Amino acid sequence: MSRPPLPPFDAETAARKVRLAEDAWNSRDPETVSLAYTLDSVWRNRSEFLSGRPAIAAFLTRKWARELDYRLIKELWTYGGNRIAVRFAYEWRDDSGSFFRSYGNENWEFDDAGLMMRRIASINDRPIAPDDGLFHWPLGRRPEDHPSLGELGL
Repeated sequence: MSRPPLPPFDAETAARKVRLAEDAWNSRDPETVSLAYTLDSVWRNRSEFLSGRPAIAAFLTRKWARELDYRLIKELWTYGGNRIAVRFAYEWRDDSGSFFRSYGNENWEFDDAGLMMRRIASINDRPIAPDDGLFHWPLGRRPEDHPSLGELGL
């Protein structure tokens, strides 16, 4: 199975890979998202350590059951060879009605087929008022004309 764009990445293919990842995560479909990772992909997400697609799908199922109305923006930070670094922010609410913006950085490493074999994510959550949200689009893919993180001052 191949997941273009493939390494080695240039500015265009790295940016495209980031947008494809953003689109997939905004689908909030754990099984579909997990297919972008190798069968034995290794993750560090906050303080959780995961390995393999089934663990990734289970993690994402738990995540999106807790993080309601999830909307994510990813932005390319840098790239080289088979690695990409991104920064991101996402907004969500919990089941008690509290709103949050989560900020972070991810380091990605890909195999030759373009599947992610390593994902290291550092994430911080910030409570926000409901009116302070900046990610205003219907659930799903971020529209092309919605501001980027840089344009939003994040």
